[in-house]
Amino acid sequence: MWDPQWAPLAEAGHQVVRCDFRGHGDTPAATAPHRDADDVRALLDALGIGRATLVASSYGGRVALEFAARWPDRVAAMALLCSGMPGHEPGPELAAFDAREEALFEAGDLEAAVELNVDTWLGPEAGEAAREKVRRMQRHAFEVQTAAEEEWGEIGELPEPALDLSAVTAPVLAVSGAHDLADFRTIAARLARLLPRARHLELPWAGHLPNLERPEETTALLTDFLRECAGA
Repeated sequence: MWDPQWAPLAEAGHQVVRCDFRGHGDTPAATAPHRDADDVRALLDALGIGRATLVASSYGGRVALEFAARWPDRVAAMALLCSGMPGHEPGPELAAFDAREEALFEAGDLEAAVELNVDTWLGPEAGEAAREKVRRMQRHAFEVQTAAEEEWGEIGELPEPALDLSAVTAPVLAVSGAHDLADFRTIAARLARLLPRARHLELPWAGHLPNLERPEETTALLTDFLRECAGA
């Protein structure tokens, strides 16, 4: 999903690392309980990266916030696009989506579950190329995770650790989309109040995945934020 930003950020002089969480992209599904934040730390350790700026979207933002709360000295800044948040209880819209998706899984209708995700997470300005990309990525994730569950059984996540988000002192850009579910707009606004160096920016045109809906505009937003943090 970060293809549109990968090359431009690297060409701007940044060392860019992107990872697939377990069960997504090229990473196999989990075979034992784990925490994605631990995987991110292990990856950075393996690459010899002591401190990094985290750019994350949706659930990835939730992982980034956990990482930053547990290891604040390793985070230089964070750009969070329509981020989740540790401890957030789903509101009516998100709960309804979860229930509908689960019902489709139980009915064995993965294609309908894929289309539900495409329709929910992309804003009204997303073109067919973006829709097809989300469709392809979501279908692949469902297939990988379903196959793993059939082989290994349902793998639960490790309990969420106790977190103090006030430990996050790095600059944070919390982006929301005006056409996104209310949960994620609320989270972005809350982060701006909760974190000492966070600010909230709402994009009037965006749904849940602005980096795919308007790639160039989102890349420019990220580049500007990184430049601003480097000059701080």
